Amino acid sequence: MAKKHTNADQLIAAILSGIEDVKGKEINILDLREIENTVCDYFVVCEGTSNTQVNAIVNSIQKKVSKELKDKPWHVEGTDNAEWVLMDYVNVVVHVFQKHIREYYDIESLWGDAKMTVIETNY
Repeated sequence: MAKKHTNADQLIAAILSGIEDVKGKEINILDLREIENTVCDYFVVCEGTSNTQVNAIVNSIQKKVSKELKDKPWHVEGTDNAEWVLMDYVNVVVHVFQKHIREYYDIESLWGDAKMTVIETNY
């Protein structure tokens, strides 16, 4: 595959910008690099208030990353019911939840060994 690999920091910045453009809530970054046998380097986790907002967040991330970095997700899953959408950018995986689904799966606790960064928003 001849695709140039984007820097993880640039990718995360574009993802965060996409989330913030449509007012995604409770944004966390989990750094998984120090944990053995992980599938990626980072998780970006956020939530929307409805399936409409979850899909808006996903679309905003895709547009932002495509425009700024000329990259697209390797795989996107969960857009049909939009309760938990997973966007796989290989080294960075984005989880966009509705609040009740996020609380049920509690992904941040499952990956409790990861270094977590909470992103403050102004809205």
